[in-house]
Amino acid sequence: MHRISIFDIFKIGVGPSSSHTLGPWKAALAFLKLLPELGEVASVKVHLYGSLSKTGVGHGTDIAVMLGLEGFDPETIDTADIPFYIGRIRAEKQLELGGAAAGAKIGFDPAAAIVFEARARSFHPNGLTFIARLQSGRKIRRTYYSIGGGFIVREGSVSQLTEGPSFPYPIDCADDLLRCARSAGRSIADIVRANELRFYSEEALNAKIDRYLGVFSSVVHKGCTAPETNLPGGLNVRRRARKMATKLLGEPAAADLAAFNRQLSGLPQDFASVTSWVSCFALAVNEENAALGRVITSPTNGAAGVIPAVLFYYRYFCPGASRRQERDFLLVAGEIGSIFKKNATISAAEGGCQAEIGVSSAMAAAALTEVLGGTVEQALMAAEIAMEHHLGMTCDPIGGLVQIPCIERNAMGAMKAITAANLALQSDPDDAVVELDVVIQTMLDTARAMHTDYKETAEGGLALRVSVAVAAC
Repeated sequence: MHRISIFDIFKIGVGPSSSHTLGPWKAALAFLKLLPELGEVASVKVHLYGSLSKTGVGHGTDIAVMLGLEGFDPETIDTADIPFYIGRIRAEKQLELGGAAAGAKIGFDPAAAIVFEARARSFHPNGLTFIARLQSGRKIRRTYYSIGGGFIVREGSVSQLTEGPSFPYPIDCADDLLRCARSAGRSIADIVRANELRFYSEEALNAKIDRYLGVFSSVVHKGCTAPETNLPGGLNVRRRARKMATKLLGEPAAADLAAFNRQLSGLPQDFASVTSWVSCFALAVNEENAALGRVITSPTNGAAGVIPAVLFYYRYFCPGASRRQERDFLLVAGEIGSIFKKNATISAAEGGCQAEIGVSSAMAAAALTEVLGGTVEQALMAAEIAMEHHLGMTCDPIGGLVQIPCIERNAMGAMKAITAANLALQSDPDDAVVELDVVIQTMLDTARAMHTDYKETAEGGLALRVSVAVAAC
């Protein structure tokens, strides 16, 4: 069955969307590898279908495929340089296929070479087709689907989710996780760590987790220190995280990350301060995401602020927090995300916002419950509570941008995760009526019943009621 590492759920990439930006970017890189000598390529055309077409400009899908075809890595590209690269392509109407080092320039006018198709393909709403014409006249065509969270599958190929090593604790659903933990007498984090050691050594695993924890810290810091400007796209949404952090601190957030961390280490513990900071952390991340900054899919870009907001709540407001437990937090959150991925969806184009904010809230709730000393049963109960109260949440981004209501929804998802954890910690799971696997199946049922207007098409809900003119990114 499916074998997923937590680093399939958590991916470092560029905003604003894992399914509309990171996935198409990765598809372009995959297509690039299929091409023969790049000097033989005469032209490339890209067709975007379904949700990628309807909200692609607002999500930067066109930008993503151009950067992917030029060979840039979303994990390492200097995001400050993206406007320069895109400006060059549009001005010169040329693409440096595979990057400048490859020495293959082809004519490429984005207005003509990127085609926004009205129809959707049958397999998934997020489809895109690349067509390369060679000097010989031969054409190479491949279709990919961006299925949420930066995962891609190629049409006609076996899903990457069916590949991978065997695990000592094979987990396909929440009941498997519970059974493995009970039989081994171990925590969820211990079970997940044992599985991850099939991919990494203990030292390498800790180092990678620590790197991701560092990226979470960096993006929160960047969001709290970024200028109070309008986010790109034409909605005139103004950044709030810096102003909010300054007000809460009583002084500007430090420009140095280490100094910023010291500022956060002595925060007031009253309810208003705690809840305000949780919101600030979430806003900081998703404002960076909306500005095409570097974030971590958790499990998606649109929901990237929930996990770090709850993680920072644990770090700065919960006594006894430690690096070891923060690692456990990420392990637990990743496993819960993988269970949703295997049994339902983490794609808003397929399941609405319940598949993004809802899943991220469930991930954070379970993780927080475990690091606060909860049992395996309580952690799974927390995940169930969090998702139960996101069921049916639609995805209706105004103007197709990951801004309204997406940014604030991360703050709400984080607070629901904390509430779910607190409820589970004060409850006896034996008294629970609904199990996590049941709510996951219910989420999938709801996704299938949901009208397509509410699945990231910007054709329903707020997107329909609020009329805006969106500028190209």
